[in-house]
Amino acid sequence: MQSKLSDIELIEQTLGGNQSAYADLIKRHQRFVFTLAMRFAKGREDAEEIAQDCFIKAYRSLASFQRQSKFSTWLYSIVYTTAMTFLRKKRVDTSSIDDEDTFIQIENKPSSYDENNVENKSRSYYLNQAIGQLLPDDATIITMFYKGEQSLEEIAQVLGIEANTVKVKLFRARQRLKEKLERNLKHEVKELI
Repeated sequence: MQSKLSDIELIEQTLGGNQSAYADLIKRHQRFVFTLAMRFAKGREDAEEIAQDCFIKAYRSLASFQRQSKFSTWLYSIVYTTAMTFLRKKRVDTSSIDDEDTFIQIENKPSSYDENNVENKSRSYYLNQAIGQLLPDDATIITMFYKGEQSLEEIAQVLGIEANTVKVKLFRARQRLKEKLERNLKHEVKELI
């Protein structure tokens, strides 16, 4: 079964001509790629375009993947550069929140209706709303670190900066996120953090 294969094994099969192996790679990483794209584009259609462009670029460059880092790190660096190029072309206002409900639809898995689920969805909603108000660099670092579970070194590689710089940026991004949450929620922020 393809889904149990590692990223490297799927890459080898793709390079050997197995197109379904690349489809498995896409399925494995599409949710997070789309989430990162949403952090930049803010609109679902633009994020879908960015994500699609990323997977096309990754496919075309797959032979140049040198395996010095995880495939996901390499892929997320493509997302970052593609999104930056897209923003330059579109000249989008990156501080607006156009479609914050999309984050909830993507990141919340359907489950039974109970009190904890409602509370978790509420937390997720307010957290995503606050992340959406951050600058793209801050939102990207927070998303990659917490949701993508990327290490400081991996994020540094994607962004082309030192790991210590990522650590400082992550700290500052968390501070700005806290300020956004405090402003948005006032008294309820203590329960969220």
